[in-house]
Amino acid sequence: MKENKQYYVYILTNKSNKVIYIGVTNDLESRMFEHKNKLVEGFTKRYNLMKLVYYEVTEEVESAISREKQLKNWHKDWKINLINQFNPEWEDLGERF
Repeated sequence: MKENKQYYVYILTNKSNKVIYIGVTNDLESRMFEHKNKLVEGFTKRYNLMKLVYYEVTEEVESAISREKQLKNWHKDWKINLINQFNPEWEDLGERF
């Protein structure tokens, strides 16, 4: 019997909403803890990307990775429009955890 797992494609930004990062994880709550506590080396730590403004859920890891790659290839305006539709106030959705 196959276990139902969830995978998340998510978008982070900084306080000024100027820099956008797209990632994928199977545990959004733990991943947000890592980002907010600067436990993840690299781009997100360097640019203070701790504000979760968008996420999608899927049960297939392949579709999550495919969607992440698709979003990463989008123009910045398209990403901004996607966030505006999902979260018009650009609230930090990570505060829900």
